[in-house]
Amino acid sequence: MKKQNHKFDTLAIHAGGKKKNPENALNYPIFMTSTFTFDDLDHVEKVMSFESDDYVYTRGNNPTLRHLEQRISALEGGIAAVAFSSGMAAISSVLFSLLKSGEKVIAHNILYGSTHNVITKLLPKYGMGYKLADLTKPDDFISAIDEKVKIVYFETPVNPDLSIIDINKIVKIAHKNGIKVVVDNTFATPYFQRPLSLGADVVVHSATKYIGGHGDVVAGLAISNDQDYINYLKFDYMCEFGGVMSPFNGWLLLRGIKTLGLRMREQEKNAKILAKFLQAHSMVTKVNYPGLKNFSGFELAKEQMIGFGAMLSFEVIGGLETARKIVSNLKLAKLAVSLGDCETLVELPAAMTHRGYSSIELKKYGLSLSLIRVSVGLEDIADILGDFEQTLKNI
Repeated sequence: MKKQNHKFDTLAIHAGGKKKNPENALNYPIFMTSTFTFDDLDHVEKVMSFESDDYVYTRGNNPTLRHLEQRISALEGGIAAVAFSSGMAAISSVLFSLLKSGEKVIAHNILYGSTHNVITKLLPKYGMGYKLADLTKPDDFISAIDEKVKIVYFETPVNPDLSIIDINKIVKIAHKNGIKVVVDNTFATPYFQRPLSLGADVVVHSATKYIGGHGDVVAGLAISNDQDYINYLKFDYMCEFGGVMSPFNGWLLLRGIKTLGLRMREQEKNAKILAKFLQAHSMVTKVNYPGLKNFSGFELAKEQMIGFGAMLSFEVIGGLETARKIVSNLKLAKLAVSLGDCETLVELPAAMTHRGYSSIELKKYGLSLSLIRVSVGLEDIADILGDFEQTLKNI
């Protein structure tokens, strides 16, 4: 299948793999085997020397996982991908693969908590440095660059304040200085945003979230337009660190991806309505959602995305005490750290996903203790609105 001839929803169902599935199966099967056999030693030599694309051991390659890697590559507009056992396995492996002792990464000052910990606490243990900068301001990025910087890393939209970073501007500055660009595209998904088409070198996902979409799998993905780099990432890092995805989880992701476009359209529709409802509510002091015209990243989001996603965050009168009551008293929306599921999920980032940030860092980067993050689900919007309306009224 030539990916350029098909639209996103078609690729999500058909891209990748051979022309015909084994045994004429409609769905690609789960190859639940750790080891693959050889015909003879000549066959061994061909496989081990990459003259054949046959398989050796699932830690390196597996038909189900290869099928998934081909499909996500088509959706992201990349050449190849590596499947990992978790989003953090993908992120940490990419960082370690692109840095050597004595080199540095520049990261946006607001990141998912575990990513922040890897960059600020784990990398320095291995002689790798970091700088944090406000990458929504390209001049701050330029100021942070020195000869030791080899990577710039960021999420956009940013978790949890939904800031939008100009991928194209960061890429131009980075590449001019010999710096690789790594973008976490978990919030937007390839349905709404394709960083590789804007010049990024590597895209990473916590596939646990929207790619899977059903809250039943933990997984990560890394995609690039550089086949040599993907081979290096897979065999020198994923294989050796051992962060291999289970073939069953790969199959679950293939199932989830089929409805990715449909889910993103519906969840975005619900998120837009909820964002406007919250913005108009007397108890709400601020709403962060890229689809609101008064949001600081609105124009840039329109330019580099084809939609605004289904994540939002907001602040309320009464601060932390009120925020705690809200997340504890919602009935339909569930209190949980994850996102991207069919269910609407809420959390307090400062107490949950971003608790690794100190109170000083939270204040410095504009993240209040009372910020509420919402992953808007697929429930009927009338029921979602009713849940928030009743909770806010009772509080």
